Order: sequence, then C-alpha cells, then structure tokens
Amino acid sequence: MFERMITDWDDAYANGPNIPGGDRWPEAWMEPARAFRESLAGVGRARLDLPYGDRPRNRFDLFLPEGKPGGLVVFVHGGYWLRFDKSYWSHLAAGAVESGHAVAMPSYTLCPQIRIGGIVKEVAAAVEAAAAMVEGPLMLTGHSAGGHLVSRMVSATTPLASRVSGRIRRVVSISGVHDLRPLMRTGMNGTLAIDEAEAAAESPALLRPMEGARITCWVGGSERAEFLRQNALLANVWTGLGAITSAVVEPDRHHFNVVDGLADPRHALMRTLLAE
Repeated sequence: MFERMITDWDDAYANGPNIPGGDRWPEAWMEPARAFRESLAGVGRARLDLPYGDRPRNRFDLFLPEGKPGGLVVFVHGGYWLRFDKSYWSHLAAGAVESGHAVAMPSYTLCPQIRIGGIVKEVAAAVEAAAAMVEGPLMLTGHSAGGHLVSRMVSATTPLASRVSGRIRRVVSISGVHDLRPLMRTGMNGTLAIDEAEAAAESPALLRPMEGARITCWVGGSERAEFLRQNALLANVWTGLGAITSAVVEPDRHHFNVVDGLADPRHALMRTLLAE
C-alpha cells in the first residue's frame, strides 16, 4: 500500500526553486519573444495590442502566416493568474504561423484586481474577438494557469458563444491546473482568494466537458508531482464524461521549457495541437 500526504503546499506548486537554473525564467523568454514580434511586424504580419474589452490589459496580439490562414490558434499565458502578459510568449507562435495558421495571444486582468472567474470571462471575450477576425477551425492552448483557462473554454459552462465554441477543433492544456482546490492551501491564495464556491464553478476537473470536446493534457516529465497529477486528472475525469482525451508526459521537460515545442512546426506538441 502506497501512502502520500502533502504537507508543504507552497513547495508542491513552486516551479522555479525546484528547477536547476530556474532563475533564468521569465527573462529567457523575453528576447526571443521581442525578436519574433519585430520580425513579423517588419513584414506586416503582426497586429499588436488589439482591444477585446475596456480594461487596460484587455488586448491581444495577432500573428499572421503568409497567405490566408488555415485556422486560428489562441495561446493563453500562465503565471498563476497573478503575473506576466502576452509579450513574454510571442515566439511560441512560430510553429503555428509556419504551419499556415494565425495565432492570437491575449493578456488579461490579473488577480487581485479580478477573480479567476472574471479572467475566464475575459479570455472568452478575447477568443471571440480573435475568432471574428480569422475564419476556420479554432485550436486553443495555454500553459499552467493558461491551461486551466483554455480547458474552461470547453467546459459545459463555457462563457463562449455557441457560434465560437462550435468552431473549436482541439484544446491542448500544457501543465494545466485543472482543480483549483489545492491552491486554497497555498500562500498565494491570500491574493487569489479562491473559495469553495469558485473552485467548484471554475475547476475544469469538477465540471463536465462540452459536447464534442477534444483535449490533450500535456506535461513535462520533470515537473512537480502536483502538475503530473493535475495533468492526468482532467484526462481521466473527462474521459469518463464522454470527451475525447489523451494525457502526454514529455520526457526531460520541466515547467518552463515544456512550452518550447510550440515554436517548432515539427514538434509533437505542435502536431498534436493542429491535428484534425
């Protein structure tokens, strides 16, 4: 019989301190992201800071391929709903753009200026605004807290309009936090202010998938045990509720470099996201 009990919840969800050289991030993302934006802007294929709402962070960047896009990928960033913005991740659009798809990357209002449920609604508004600009199928992906947010888009209680949710072909949640209840035991919940009601309403693992949902839960093999568990959890639960699911553990990837495959059109992560 195997017994396990978590006693330090802050450590269980602490990524940087548990990755050798983890202090390189987030700065390691900033220069490649800036270079990618400037490169596409220089050839007229980047539309930056497009509004999708009234709040200061309600903006998204749209990166375009050569020729007519074959569809739209939306990437939603992580940072525990507390930090970062769209500018750190631009280079991750490269794989989809090179594959002939447009890519939208939104920022959103951060806690404590908003609750997680409010962020869910903002992300839905961003997806709808971007979808109105690009025809074709929608593929959603997000990292960490962003994995939670894109999973919510295909929950039965999605805030997306049916005309948009019906276009979603696939979701890939990368290192997603799919059950919010454990975070109520962390110090960061002093800012997040998750309570039982919000956890029940906003945790994808506690919700039903929308009809026809297809989701891949993707995590790095070197991640914290809680992220490995959260990854398997949603795929397990939603399989039992009728969704088409899979769970992937990518070897030798930690919480920060597990997203790198999005920049490479040949990488398995990118191929999974764009699979028909």
